[in-house]
Amino acid sequence: MFIRKTATRHKSTDEAYFTFRLASSARTGKQVRQITLLNLGRHFDLPRSDWPRLCGRIDALLAGQAGMLAEPEAIEALAQRYAARLIATQPASGRPPVAPEPLASSPAQPQVASPAAIAATPDPVYAEVDVASLQLTRPRSVGVEAAGRAAIGWLGIDPLLTDLGFNRVQRDAVAALLIGRMAAPGSELATWRWLRERSALGELLGADFEAMPPIRLYRTSDRLVRQRDKIEDALFSRLQDLFGLAVTVTLYDLTNTYFEGAATQNPKAARGRSKEKRADCPLVTLGLALDASGFVRRSKMFAGNVAEGTTLTAMLKDLATPPGALVIMDAGIATAANIAWLKAQGYRYLVVSRERTRQFDPDRAVQTLTASNETVRLQRVLSEDSAEVRLYCHSEAREAKETAITGRFVTSFEAGLAKLAEGLGKPRGQKTLAAIQQRIGRLKEKSRGIGQHYEIVVTPDETGKIATAIAWTKAPVEGSKLTHPGVCCLRSNETTWDAQTLWHTYTLLTDLEAVFRGLKSELGLRPVFHHKEDRTEGHLLITVLAYQLVQAIRRKLKAAGENVSWMRLREILSVQQRVTATFQQRDGRTLHVRKTTSAEPALRKIYDTLHIDAAPGGVQKLIVSAA
Repeated sequence: MFIRKTATRHKSTDEAYFTFRLASSARTGKQVRQITLLNLGRHFDLPRSDWPRLCGRIDALLAGQAGMLAEPEAIEALAQRYAARLIATQPASGRPPVAPEPLASSPAQPQVASPAAIAATPDPVYAEVDVASLQLTRPRSVGVEAAGRAAIGWLGIDPLLTDLGFNRVQRDAVAALLIGRMAAPGSELATWRWLRERSALGELLGADFEAMPPIRLYRTSDRLVRQRDKIEDALFSRLQDLFGLAVTVTLYDLTNTYFEGAATQNPKAARGRSKEKRADCPLVTLGLALDASGFVRRSKMFAGNVAEGTTLTAMLKDLATPPGALVIMDAGIATAANIAWLKAQGYRYLVVSRERTRQFDPDRAVQTLTASNETVRLQRVLSEDSAEVRLYCHSEAREAKETAITGRFVTSFEAGLAKLAEGLGKPRGQKTLAAIQQRIGRLKEKSRGIGQHYEIVVTPDETGKIATAIAWTKAPVEGSKLTHPGVCCLRSNETTWDAQTLWHTYTLLTDLEAVFRGLKSELGLRPVFHHKEDRTEGHLLITVLAYQLVQAIRRKLKAAGENVSWMRLREILSVQQRVTATFQQRDGRTLHVRKTTSAEPALRKIYDTLHIDAAPGGVQKLIVSAA
């Protein structure tokens, strides 16, 4: 075994360059020929003086021999990697012919049979081995990788990227980014480590991710961002064909996530109201437009302090939604200007009303059940011009929650007033009228609106500067949380629907909230470690595209009666590994078998439903003989 430096040319640019190959010599009849075992690439930078040591260590690993002296870390790492590749890249079918005769000039070195000579066979092959010599090495996960690769095939991502000008290496990097986000959520750097140390994805794709520098993933992410709209449009079109989706409903909402670090180089990193209570970190906002089935139609990154109501037109104007499509939004986006724009564009809308005054007449309400079998009462009110309908909704569960929250603030507010009143009778208590009024103002500020429901009277002395008494009376404001707990209002220009239809259509928005939870908890949207705007956008886009793959897998399983969260699916899939078993044979040769562990019942059921081979990667055999 030796390393050969070979001059070659790039097929597209005709650029001349050198590449390095791991080769061996073999005699066929009277001729000696060189067999290329591995292409080491053009960036192989081990000093030439260390090449013999590297080849010797690879030979020793393949022969199952322990080295007498420890090799330098760089040589050992390369030897382990190349030996594993020699085993993993062997063909998985066909009977092995007779191995070429080793050269007499190198009798002391183990000889690696050519790839054609070491292919596995479906027919039984028996070998007499020393059981005690068994070694199990290089365990790598393969379950999530197989499912993710299947989903990439269903959605036609590879031909789509080819049409967009991505080469083979870049397409492999895209697959690595997406499946890495599904299997081991984290940053792009974490994905790179996962590819090198824990995953068998490279074996399934025929890619050497251990040789791929991390910058390749970042630059691939940059290129995805530049093609964002085309990729999202093409994927959704493919999903429509695959699952028969009808574009009649568009769900739109925003969420935000936080940065680790100051992110001073990112103009969109800004302080705002964190939905994860991370007020100590700068934020970035992600807007999603989904269809009723939960697939993403369009995503867009906004500044962390963006006003929600200003984002709608930028998201929807390029969606090519058919006239009359229904847009469902939360109150933060349903401004008067946005509703007017939706009307002008011919959209129907169903939104949470921003009006503050609550009302509800139980005598005019009808009942319906939620997905969790909770009763909701609905009062439908048509506007005077019959152009819009309002739906006042009352939930007992929401009433109990709001009553508990307001009760806590009421108790705290009254306790604060009582403390001020008690202080007026103490020698060192605060009695100055101006100070007392200031403290009452602070209590109101902290009461979350509870102060408006109280009439407070502070009685001064003859001088008008000292407070002598504080009295208060609770007078709940009509149409507030205190008088109408558990009530919310929806508004829509879809005036032909009854109350139950309006309500159950609106509840689709809760699916979008579940999507946000999945993006953050299951697919590593948070936190963001990048400091540049384009890299941050790439991180968000990769998470969204990985979600599309996950949603496609879950939808296929759901159609077969398997409604399972991605977190649970990942637990089941991640059990399966690929392992190399190494034996010493009686005849002195070393046998390496690279194989996938057997699928357990729960995993096999998933594979059968998704029509995935239960043994991803097949079986590879390598027999190394010592002369």
